[in-house]
Amino acid sequence: MKKQPAQWLLSVASVGVAGLILTQSYGTAVANTETGSFVQTPEQKLTTRQVAALLDRSHYLNQPLDSKMGAEILSMYIDSLDPNHTLFLQSDVDEFKKKYANDFGNRLKLGDLSAGIDVFERYRKRSNEYFALSKKLLKTKINLTGKDTIILDREKLGHFKTKKEQQDYWTRQLKFQLISITLGQEDEKAKEKVFLDDPDITRGQDLVRDDKRTPSEILLNRLSRQQEQMQRLSDDEVMETVLNTAMLTYDPHSNYYAPVQANELQIQSSLQLEGIGVSIRPDRKNPDYTRIATLVEGGPASKGGQIKPNDLIISIAKDGKNMTDVVGWSTREIVGLIRGKRGTPVTLKVRQPNAPEASARTVTVIRDIIQQEESGVTQRVVEIQRPNIDATPKRIGVLEIPSFYLNYRARRNGEDYRSVSIDTEKALKELNKQNIDGLVVDLRNNPGGSLDEVAKMLGLFIKSGPLVQIRDNRGNVQVFRDDDGGKQLYDGKMVVLTNLASASASEIFAAAIQDYGRGLVVGNTTTGKGSAQIQLDNLALGSATLTQRKFYRITGGSTQNKGVVPDVELVNIYDDATFGERAQKKALPWDTINTSPYKPEGKFSANTLATLNQQSKIRQQQNPQFAYLNAINTIRDMEDSKKPINLDINSRRAKMHLVEKRSLEAENQRLKATGERPYANWNTYQAAMDAKFEERSQMKALERPQLPEDEAYINEAAYLMLSADSTVTVSPEEQLKLAAAKK
Repeated sequence: MKKQPAQWLLSVASVGVAGLILTQSYGTAVANTETGSFVQTPEQKLTTRQVAALLDRSHYLNQPLDSKMGAEILSMYIDSLDPNHTLFLQSDVDEFKKKYANDFGNRLKLGDLSAGIDVFERYRKRSNEYFALSKKLLKTKINLTGKDTIILDREKLGHFKTKKEQQDYWTRQLKFQLISITLGQEDEKAKEKVFLDDPDITRGQDLVRDDKRTPSEILLNRLSRQQEQMQRLSDDEVMETVLNTAMLTYDPHSNYYAPVQANELQIQSSLQLEGIGVSIRPDRKNPDYTRIATLVEGGPASKGGQIKPNDLIISIAKDGKNMTDVVGWSTREIVGLIRGKRGTPVTLKVRQPNAPEASARTVTVIRDIIQQEESGVTQRVVEIQRPNIDATPKRIGVLEIPSFYLNYRARRNGEDYRSVSIDTEKALKELNKQNIDGLVVDLRNNPGGSLDEVAKMLGLFIKSGPLVQIRDNRGNVQVFRDDDGGKQLYDGKMVVLTNLASASASEIFAAAIQDYGRGLVVGNTTTGKGSAQIQLDNLALGSATLTQRKFYRITGGSTQNKGVVPDVELVNIYDDATFGERAQKKALPWDTINTSPYKPEGKFSANTLATLNQQSKIRQQQNPQFAYLNAINTIRDMEDSKKPINLDINSRRAKMHLVEKRSLEAENQRLKATGERPYANWNTYQAAMDAKFEERSQMKALERPQLPEDEAYINEAAYLMLSADSTVTVSPEEQLKLAAAKK
């Protein structure tokens, strides 16, 4: 198998955390009111020049960072700060474009962030105006009835021209949030009554929050927390908003990560971090506090024995010495303090819920490497029996692949390391010992990962030949091949299960299996992310991923935008209009290159696929789980955020009750069809679901029982695999037609 010197990343990159904070709905975060406080350091200037040079000379598009591109970056930056067009006035936008559009790109090449900072400071000012108005209004009694309406999704609408228009929208926005909180409280109180009347339903957990705050108090506290988070943003994170937007203007998968974020990419791709071995989340009763949910077995916190599940984190000393109060901090910020280099101390002040402040304990833990073992490949066996066909159940292996991970650092240092291909090889050997009758490779929600790893993975299933084609920005094409003389670790029947969240490396795997006729691809059309990024850790500050190549199927067709279309379609639980590459701004186009000669191992004829789809559609209609998911999809589409929504609590309550009624009906129909007892009412149903998922969250991943709606996809995929016939001879003419269709 050919390799290339650089390690290419094929995963769905996300924007930096600072960007996520800045693009929260309605722009409710507020910054320090002091402006002009950001003074660029030499390292920040150098980093800015480095990122600009990468875009100017090294991106796949070969698009210079000229005045036109600079103007596009400025426009996208404004939209990234204010995606709903509710903070900046049209006059703000016009002012910035007049001042900076022509030389925004050149400023970046010179390392000058002043234009971006100027825009950011205006964002701070407008955010503060919003907060001031909200604070004033929340001190008054707001009428939650009336004939007002609001459009929540304003992305396609213009910026407000006057302050009056803007403040009118802010007022209606606040009213909408108060209505939502009020109705949520009503729902929560009804659930808590069920918990109190029937304690058994809680499964032994404390689920009664008994929140006595008014909706206005809750909203004010929420806005205050957002304000505090914004105030704690470092200058590096502000720089991240500018540079990350510049990269995203070239394509959705080129990203810049400030130092606080740079560690995340390594963690996500290697399944390894350096910390104390705890998982955390906001406390259910008081979201101002962060709660320790679980301890990782064998981790420093678990070994020490002083930190306990459910402890609330009061303060942290990142260096083991200087304590910082973290009440009101986000989980992201707290994770950033806990993580650090192996062998260094971190001190936590914690206490158990409902315990007095005086009972808080100060615990010092030495950080160590934590392997996220549960995040890797898992395998199991399910039994499938087709009525009137199988005399005995068929044993089907299931491989669940969460990502195409690889611990780059350990491999580079010559240490033992984990990778998806190593773990898959072990899992396949175990499944082969169990004499399985077929294999389901589950790639649902798999974001991608290492190109080397997906190539090695395919080599376990395919005899030999090309696997994927990679083209650089100069038009050079490299073919990754499996040249192991026809060895296959698994040569039996197989099916690949995908959905709209299967991306990048997952699409390479599914496409190759489909093109070789090695197995069926079942589920939903994939994300459509057909580009490859290189990770850059040599910047002055932080790191970056840069798109430098596109990959193509061996048939010559790109998966970019188009994705991998399944042989058999199953119920889609995602909204195509808002998910996947086709919904991304600045997505690279779909195109084709020449076919790489290959010899299919089998072919599913058009008649076979038509029959399988027809039969599957009937089974899906009859299957209680698929029927339930279809009903939920219909309920989800009942409200369109792009259309006016009534701002009358009675109208909203009636709409909420209608949604609840239909959701309960869908759940009860599913329960009746599977011989289970239906729920008497919505509140009992919600209380039971809260208890169930709270209990599941505290289990290790390998111990959680499969959700029936998830397992329905596994069973149907296995059923289709057993029913498929890939031995049908296909004429050369039809082979050419099939190859052309896959382009």
